[in-house]
Formats: sequence, C-alpha cells, structure tokens
Amino acid sequence: MRTSNTSSGHGFARRTLGGLAVATVAVVSLAACGGGSDPLSAEGEGSGDDANAVIVGSANFPESETVANIYTEVLRANGFDVTTKFDIGSREAYIPALKDASIDVIPDYTGNLLQYLDPQSTATSAADVNSALPGALGSELTITTAAPAEDKDAVVVTAETAQKWNLTSIADLAAHSAEVKFGAPAEFQERRAGLPGLKENYGLDIAPANFVPIADGGGPATVEALASGQITAANIFTTSPAIGKNNFVVLTDPKNNFPAQNVVPVVRAAKSTAELTRALDALSAKLTTEELVKLNDAVSGDAKTEPAAAAKQWVVNQGLDKPVS
Repeated sequence: MRTSNTSSGHGFARRTLGGLAVATVAVVSLAACGGGSDPLSAEGEGSGDDANAVIVGSANFPESETVANIYTEVLRANGFDVTTKFDIGSREAYIPALKDASIDVIPDYTGNLLQYLDPQSTATSAADVNSALPGALGSELTITTAAPAEDKDAVVVTAETAQKWNLTSIADLAAHSAEVKFGAPAEFQERRAGLPGLKENYGLDIAPANFVPIADGGGPATVEALASGQITAANIFTTSPAIGKNNFVVLTDPKNNFPAQNVVPVVRAAKSTAELTRALDALSAKLTTEELVKLNDAVSGDAKTEPAAAAKQWVVNQGLDKPVS
C-alpha cells in the first residue's frame, strides 16, 4: 500500500493493487496522526450493548475521513448517538478495532477489503467481489450495501493521446506498447494487477526502460508528468479531481484487471440492526463516483474545506439530514 499521503489525499495505505499493506503502515500512520496520539486509546472504550450508540471510525486519509463524516451525519439524523474515532490508520489497525469493539462502523473499499481478508481470492469484477465478501468477513463483521462510488486504480491518458490513437480501452493501448512511457508507483511493476496483469489481460507490454516510477501514488507529480508529456499513461485513481480538471481520459477495463473498489460500510456484526442498515443503505445509494470526486475536490482542492464541513453540506444537499422513511 502507499506508504505516505500526498497533498491530493491519495494515501497509499488505502487502495493499492491487491489491497496488501506493508506491515509498518499501521504503526506509522497511528504515530503520524493527532500529533502522535492513538485514536483507539481514547477513554470510553467501545459503545457497549446500547444499540443506539455507535462509534464511527476512519482510516488516515481525507477521503476516508470525509465518508466517515457522512456516515456520522446520517446516523445522527436517524437517531443514533454517534461518537467518532478518525485517522486510525490502515486495515491492520481498523479491522482489529472493529473486532474488539473499539469502533462499530468504518468505510472501506470492496476489492481491497476482500484481498486483505482473503489474500488468495482472485475475484476482480464487482459481482464476484460482492459475492465473495460475505464469506470472507466471518462472523464478527458484516457489510451493508456498497455505494456506486468506486475509487479504483485506472490507466489514464491525455485527451490528445486518446484522440491520436483512438483509445477507449486499455486493450486499444496495447498496439502502442513500444511507444508508451508508463508512470506509476514502483510496485506497479510487480503487483498482480499492475504491469503483469495488463500484459496478461490486454497485451500491454511495457519495457522496463519505459516504466517511470513515481512515488506519489497518482498524485500531483504523476498528474504533472502526464499533463506535460513526460509519460504517456499513468496509474491514477478514479476519484481524483485531476482527471476532470486536466481533461484526462480513463481507459475502460473490461476484463477487470483492477479489482472493483466500491465504497462500502463495514459494520461490527453485533451492532448491525435494521435501522442502521436502512440509514447506511440510503446514503450509499446517493454516493456516486461523481459525488465522491466533488467531495475530494472540496476537501483536497483549492477550497481546502474540512472533511466534516464538506460531509455536512453534502448530507444536506442530498436530503439525508432527515430520518430515512
């Protein structure tokens, strides 16, 4: 996973190829947030047996905190007594926190969650990932309905390149393999869904000399390299506001080389109720990729809106500030 956050909010501790995190991420991220404080050490422990009391957590990057704030606002609007523990860190920290009742709900991404829980899983399509997840969650965890919003790896090119080569899918890029300089994190060269998968699934064969390692995980340096023509294609996440701002083109991935990564609420099974599920399902239904891009832009773009404020405004705009009928 990404070992550092960038100014665009794309922390590698969340979503990288296959969803595997380096062992040190949890420790580093916990020490890095809150001036060295651990959100899981806060007094009050878990929410106990009160079905109305819910603790919402988040990972340690802006998108997760923004979505967690949305969960918080909607649950409160539906009568839940919500407290929060944000900036927890990676899955190595927050999945155990769910299991030991330190938190009750947290946003995650379907494909990487499955890969974390079942490293042997080969599911990549949304249908296959959603089918496999319940079994991988075990008895202590559950999920509600995943949102349409998807924050996944993508192969991205400029509009000029797409027009020049008539590109719509990754397969179309394969014929130009020898001409493509590809920018991505160094591990993209080795990971199953990186260059090996692109070669196997689409015949996109990037020579080592044409791979440009860029360590910001699809952030500003990658965007600048693509926009300036230093690279021809890049690995950028689908909820990056930079895609629309730069008129970049996301090439389709019909063979699902990159696992589906829909935003999904993960819930401690003991806290799962019909009321909680109904509230989370209502908000997930309105959380599209387009809406998530807008939220990311508000928080990590020029406006620098606080995640809590961006979430509160979004909930009002979506009419979710009232109890779900």
